[in-house]
This record gives sequence, structure tokens and C-alpha cells, in this order.
Amino acid sequence: MKQAKYKIHMSEKFFENKKAIVVLIAASLVVLVSMGIRQTWGLFYQFFENDLGINRTQFGLAIGVQMLFWGITAPLFGMIADKYGSNRAAFVGFIIYLIGSYIVLTQPASNSIFLISMGVVIGTALGATAVSVPVAAVGKYFSDKNRTIAVGIVTGSASIGFFLMPLFAKFSNDAHGWQNTVQYFIYFLIFAAICSLFLFKREYVDTTNNSFTRNQTTFEALNEAFKHRGYMLLVAGFFVCGFQITLIATHIPGYIQQKGLPDWTAAAILALIGFFNIFGTIGMGFLASKYSKKILLSILYFSRGVILVLFLLLPSSIFTALAFGVLFGILWLATIPPTNGIVAQIFGTKYLGTLFGIVFFSHQVGSFMGAYLGGYFFDTYGNYDYAWYLSILLSIFAGFVHLPIDEKPVLRTA
Repeated sequence: MKQAKYKIHMSEKFFENKKAIVVLIAASLVVLVSMGIRQTWGLFYQFFENDLGINRTQFGLAIGVQMLFWGITAPLFGMIADKYGSNRAAFVGFIIYLIGSYIVLTQPASNSIFLISMGVVIGTALGATAVSVPVAAVGKYFSDKNRTIAVGIVTGSASIGFFLMPLFAKFSNDAHGWQNTVQYFIYFLIFAAICSLFLFKREYVDTTNNSFTRNQTTFEALNEAFKHRGYMLLVAGFFVCGFQITLIATHIPGYIQQKGLPDWTAAAILALIGFFNIFGTIGMGFLASKYSKKILLSILYFSRGVILVLFLLLPSSIFTALAFGVLFGILWLATIPPTNGIVAQIFGTKYLGTLFGIVFFSHQVGSFMGAYLGGYFFDTYGNYDYAWYLSILLSIFAGFVHLPIDEKPVLRTA
């Protein structure tokens, strides 16, 4: 495939119009709630085990199915968003999120119902409300120069949710019980659904004066992407991100319990991850606007592997656990601005929701494997060691797989 010489179209203004401000704020609030709530489910495991009879493998499977359906529906909702608007796609997603949360709140002790509600229904909702659709909505309102910064701000807002929601869930579970906590989540979701209505659609503006670009169909865009080596490498690398963050978010409470550390340590780790990821994602957004995005991704994944090795080798203590939360938090969702940025840089923004949604599907396949294998390894071997070893190997793989990506925009000829 021929490629054009890479050129950044500079924009003096960060916000090109008032709608860009509204969409950025709305997307930030949407992901704060959606991703924040999703981050807390690991803290509910003990309650689900005691009240619903869910063991670690069943819980890991439900979270894994959630990640898988999140990934499957992300490109589908991305197509809906590209055609009809992100506001419509996200609002439908929040209605589904509310239904899933209500079933979790009212369900009897049944593994199959838990798998459907926590896994299938909430996973489907996340496909429209978390990351891909809101990020694509924002990406269409910002120039090449500023897009990764804007995406970093949205992702940083998700990190605020990561920081606040685990603290809230821990306090509410202890003070009011897990059922009341889920009920509070429902109120938050209603608020986010209202915010999602402000993810206004922006009609595609062709700046290339190229008839093929202007008239390109969804099928042609998908065909172009799947034939692009760099795009497929990006898909492979994002699998690793999903595996690692879901392994940690789902199973770090069980790992902390196994190591004999206080229960509050797990909530503190998740909160620290959320807090420091605010700086990591926004910082990565700025870096990705100035430096090679593929190099930044390689450095990020290699760094994750180093942190995991140190976490396993150093003696287990509150200090090392909290340090892990800080260091991994900086890298947590910092993959999203450069990953989304590469997709937009290579293919443009017309089908950004669809193309980034497919990349995100790979992320969620990794998430399924991380959630399920973490529980499987524990129930089979009595510890999480093999899950950690696999995560380290995947860091090395991802560090190398991004290096051959060609970041230049594709050259389209009519």
C-alpha cells in the first residue's frame, strides 16, 4: 500500500468551536462514570462469593465475558456512532448498563444469571459507553496536532473515576452493604446517560480534496485497514494492554489477600492506579503530539514488564503494593492516546469510531483472557504466579511488535 509523506496540519486554536468544548466535557464525564464503576467490580468479589455463591473461576469468567462482549460490541457501536452520532450510541449503551446493574442488584444466587448480567449485559453496555465511542467523538473535533492531547484529557477523566470509585465503593460496601452501593451506581449511570446526549455528531470534513477519501464506504475502510501491516500490529499490541489491566483490576484483591496484606490495600492500589493514571494519560497525550507514537508505546510496554518483575521479586509489603499502584497507574491507560492517535494519523477520522473499535476489540479479547486465566490459574495451582509470568512475557512481545509500524498516512488514489 502506498503511503503519503507524513504532514501535520497545525491548528492555532485548541478548541476549534464551542461544540468541541461541550463534547470534550461530556465525553470526560461519560467515561468517568462508566469506566469508574467498571473498575470497582473486583472489590465486590467477597460479597458475591458469600451472597451469590460465586467462586473465583466463575467470577473471573463473568468479568472475562464482560470484557469480550465489550470488545465485540465496541466496533458495532462505533459504526452506529460514525453514521448516526456518538450521542445516540452512548445513550443506548447507558440504558443497557442500567438494565445490567439492576439485574446484578436483584438477581437470586445463580451463576448463570450472574454470567449474563455481569458478563453479557454490562459488557455490551461498555462497548458504547467506555473508551471507544466517547474517544472517537472527541477525536473528530480536534486537529492532528491536538487530538492526542484531547484524548489524553478524556482518558485522564476515566482515571479520576478509577481513583474515586474504588474509594467510594470500599466505603459504601463497608457502611451500607454492596446492594446499596450498586443502587448508588445506578444513580451515577442515569447522570452519565444525560451527559452522553451532548456527544454531538460532527459531519466528516474532507481536507484532502480526494474523491476516494470523501466517498469511501465502511467496507472499503475496513478492507484498507486490514491490509495495512501497521494496523494489524497495533491490533496485536493492544491485546496485551487488555490482558494486563484486567488481570490486575480483577485479581489484585485476591492476590493481596493471598499475601496476607490488609484488605484496604487492594482498594488503595486501585485508587492509586486511578489517581496517577490521570498524569500518565494526559502526559502521554502531550508526548504523543510531539514524538513518535509507536516508540512511546514500545517504551510503555517494556516499562510495564519491568514493574511486574520488580513487584514479584521484592518482598510483599504495604509499601511495595502501593508503589506498584503508583508506577503501574502512570502506565495504565496511557496506551490509549498514542494508539488512537496512530489510527487517526494513518486513516483519518471519518471511520475512527469503527477502526479504533476494532483495535479495542483486540484489547477486550486480551481482557477476557486476563480475567479468566487469573481465576483459572489460582483455582488450579493455588496462586497467581503463572498469570504474572505470562503478563511479563506479553510485555516483551508488545514492546517489540509496535516498532515496525509505519505511522505515515495512507495515500488514497481515486
